[in-house]
Amino acid sequence: MPSDQTLIIAIFAVLFVLLVWGRIRYDLVAFGALVLAAILGLVPTEDVFSGFGHSAVAIIALVLIVSRGLVGSGAIEKLAERVLDSERPLPLHIAVMAVVGAGLSAVINNVAALALLMPLDIDAAAKAKRTVSKSLMPLSFATILGGMITLIGTPPNIVIAAYREDVLGAPFGMFDFAPVGLTVAVAGIAFVSLIGWRLLPKREGAFEQEGEFAKGRYIAELRVGDKSMETTSTVGDLYPLAEEHDLHILGLVRRGKRLPGFAASQEIRAGDFIVVEGETKSIETFLGKSDLEFSGSEKHSGGVASGGLALTEAIVPEGARIAGRTARGLKLLYSQSVTLLGVSRNGRRFTDRVRLLTIRPGDVLLLLGAPERNAAAAAFLGVLPLEGRKTQVVQRSKAGLSIGIFLAAIGTAVLGWVALPVALAAAVIALVAIGLVSGSDVYDSIEWKVIVLLASLIPLAEAFENSGGAELIASQILSITDGFPAWVSLLALMIVTMTLSDFLNNVATTLIAAPIAMGMAAATSTNPDAWLMTVAVAASCAFLTPIGHKNNTIILGPGGYRFGDYWRMGFLLEVLVVAVAMPTILIVWPL
Repeated sequence: MPSDQTLIIAIFAVLFVLLVWGRIRYDLVAFGALVLAAILGLVPTEDVFSGFGHSAVAIIALVLIVSRGLVGSGAIEKLAERVLDSERPLPLHIAVMAVVGAGLSAVINNVAALALLMPLDIDAAAKAKRTVSKSLMPLSFATILGGMITLIGTPPNIVIAAYREDVLGAPFGMFDFAPVGLTVAVAGIAFVSLIGWRLLPKREGAFEQEGEFAKGRYIAELRVGDKSMETTSTVGDLYPLAEEHDLHILGLVRRGKRLPGFAASQEIRAGDFIVVEGETKSIETFLGKSDLEFSGSEKHSGGVASGGLALTEAIVPEGARIAGRTARGLKLLYSQSVTLLGVSRNGRRFTDRVRLLTIRPGDVLLLLGAPERNAAAAAFLGVLPLEGRKTQVVQRSKAGLSIGIFLAAIGTAVLGWVALPVALAAAVIALVAIGLVSGSDVYDSIEWKVIVLLASLIPLAEAFENSGGAELIASQILSITDGFPAWVSLLALMIVTMTLSDFLNNVATTLIAAPIAMGMAAATSTNPDAWLMTVAVAASCAFLTPIGHKNNTIILGPGGYRFGDYWRMGFLLEVLVVAVAMPTILIVWPL
């Protein structure tokens, strides 16, 4: 019979091959490996599902929910828009975006930071009439670098902190990663801003290839409330803001009737409707900046301020219930609690009120309501929601409150008053209580594939360590570097871990490399923190492939990149990371 060590190493070898192959979902591969290990007796029955209760799993899930709340409040949007300017020279634009991206990634999940900034970068590229491929990859890499600065910025840091608590009795603190992470981030940002972007090819991204249908310009009606009267007097006063967001103001509706022309000189009154034409996100952003309201939003349960509203785009097929009828005729708002906010008709304009417009097959509708109500309304109308075309309504009035909740959670954790998972859980409850995160958002925000992957690998990693597998690999690396100083072995571990991270999920890489690092620290009788910090940095720095980090995957289509494009800038960046991180680790965490 093969030994437990042989069996667990064989399972990890197959796991590695399947993860690199990528044809089977990585969470299913990891869970299958866990079940197999349990059947073979490598993982005790009582520990099979212990990973789901691990603090690292809870922290990653809670960080994703808190990130959702911060983005939904518009707090991050306000910060980003204050520092962005499409007229800046490209190197300066990349530097500013990289600094903002890295800063955001230090306090929210780096995937969320990229998801927020990517549309702004694409919009800036379109306004500057340049290809987005020159700036999108530097932005992605900067968000990855920024995540290394704090405990909650990137999953490898969370995993390493929890692993340290398991083996040494205490986790790394919130800012223990900052000396090394910040140094590496500064050097990396300087590289991508000054040199890295010049190595990238000019590619036409997916958004640059979209036609008019894909852009989805809608004619919509925005209601004038009492608050908007404080800052605006005439329709013309809204023109500069509309132009800034690529929006056209088409006219004014008063007492149910459209006034002649564009009504630019008309004084705005409470209860009027401003008729606009633009893309979904432009409409939503313009509304927030002008203090206008969505038409019909006052009749939704709780209104826009209560949270949970979204804009959903849906196309009208032949035979749909709404084809040949109007939204008012179907009593859409009263029967479904959903507003028909706008209609896109192949770029054609119309003068009818949106709710009185006779809908035709081929029209694209813009529905406003709670996400679950929009889905039910789409089924009722017989329309087909467009995949990936849902825009969350941002509650900008709650930006300050959301920031206060987040800072309170981090502050209490840093001061040691409560454990970080408890502080983040309290922040989630507070965000739900103020309506920034709905009950469904709590579950939708969590990337369950990563949670299952992590929860499956934690017991496997423990079995790997208990069987002596980690010690065996550690001894192999040490034998190769025998006769050299301990820092050479540390360098070898960093290179091996970084290479693994380019092809594996960074969580999987961390869980595999952490026990090996502890084995090498024990064998050399050196400071284990230096070895664990090396794994955290190396596992986070996946710049050679689009599969090593989710941020690299996200930009693949929008940037028009090819698999080999990542090497152009990523290889030199990884060399730079090694060159900067190694001496910094040895200074901050001496062997």
